[in-house]
Amino acid sequence: MATERAFRGTFLHAPQRGRLECLRDALIVVAADGAISAVHPGESAAAASEAGRFAAAGSLVRLGMKHYVLPGMVDLHVHAPQWPQLGEALELPLQEWLQKFTFPLESRYADTTFARQVYESLVSNLLANGTTTAMYFGTLHLEATKALADICLRRSQRALIGRVTMDNPEQCPAFYRDGSTQIAERETREFISYVQALPGGQGLVFPVITPRFIPSCTDDLLSRLGRLVRETGCHVQTHCSESDWQHQYVLQRCGRTDTAALESFGLLSRRTVLAHGNFVDDADAAIICEHGAGIAHCPLSNVYFSDAVFPLRRILDAGGQVGLGTDIAGGASPSVLENARHAVISSRLLEAGVNPRLNRSQRRLPDSRIDALTAFWLATRGGGIALDLPVGLFAPGYQFDACVLDAAAPGSNLQVADDDPPETVLQKVIYGAARANISQVWVANRQVAGARQSGHTSAA
Repeated sequence: MATERAFRGTFLHAPQRGRLECLRDALIVVAADGAISAVHPGESAAAASEAGRFAAAGSLVRLGMKHYVLPGMVDLHVHAPQWPQLGEALELPLQEWLQKFTFPLESRYADTTFARQVYESLVSNLLANGTTTAMYFGTLHLEATKALADICLRRSQRALIGRVTMDNPEQCPAFYRDGSTQIAERETREFISYVQALPGGQGLVFPVITPRFIPSCTDDLLSRLGRLVRETGCHVQTHCSESDWQHQYVLQRCGRTDTAALESFGLLSRRTVLAHGNFVDDADAAIICEHGAGIAHCPLSNVYFSDAVFPLRRILDAGGQVGLGTDIAGGASPSVLENARHAVISSRLLEAGVNPRLNRSQRRLPDSRIDALTAFWLATRGGGIALDLPVGLFAPGYQFDACVLDAAAPGSNLQVADDDPPETVLQKVIYGAARANISQVWVANRQVAGARQSGHTSAA
């Protein structure tokens, strides 16, 4: 069982998009259930007295001068079974990559032993990279997807997990598709019940209704899943307007955009996360905002498979809820921090334009760029908002999900000076921090990765 403890150090978070707050030498008190109960400024009398109380009890975590505590990273889009193919065949078009590599790999998860081995490695690596919350696509194999839920719960990673549905024989190979629409619906229901009944899983592991994307599903299945959304109130995840191919396929089959089609099937809700959204137009954005749905921006995988740069700034300015996704394995890095810096890079490329044969005024798309602070917000609080979860912020009532960055870690690329202002520290973290800098990771008041540090009791 976790115990009440306190953390004293320097905390950086972004309560709103565009606003950085530095809590220097602050004391954060965390209840046994993982929720933050108090945040005491460093100069306050309460910080001093509470630090003494927790130190006497052996449950004070003191962090060093070169340590910076960030909210845990939120990854809105992970294909868990694709972990073994990370970085493979990314030169191929999306549809060819799926058919030649991904679907054959995912079919192997009928072997639950194989699934457990892969998922243990995946969850361990994501936690080590500071990902405290992940939204996972599983496979269509019920037992393997249950195993993923079990592993996330045992490792205390906050996880939203879906048993993938895909029943369209025109787009899914015979060796890897649901045996029938009825089986897809029945096993989705069974998975939801399984996750909701996991002892100790409430607030930590959530079931997600997961049609892979419209091309892989029949209209009947999509309608059934829409009714299930209304019945259960579960989260939903799917792909939306990722590539030219997908966007055009849906237009031809459904006579409307991906967003409008998903709405017609009842799959858009406050708890829906749409992966990519590169080709959403203003009308689509209005629909997404009306439902309060979120978008998982996957800047790395978009380079390989999406044929376009996501109009992030336009969606944010329209009021859209956006967070970041690694899109393992379409994205070749498991690090949300790395995707944060690529979100900045891709936004600047979109604004500046990339065709040197055009003059600057012709190739530009003004007002498209974001900065490091916005990327940080996307990776933390923005992801929490998209999921409708109390994470990504150091405030009472929020879960204490955090990663501790050591700017002086051996082999670090970070060059943080003692007199650097918080804005400079954050920029250096976004552009230069790596896995080697992540010295501790906490989820709901449990240390889940990193070396055990002196000066505090066991996290378990």
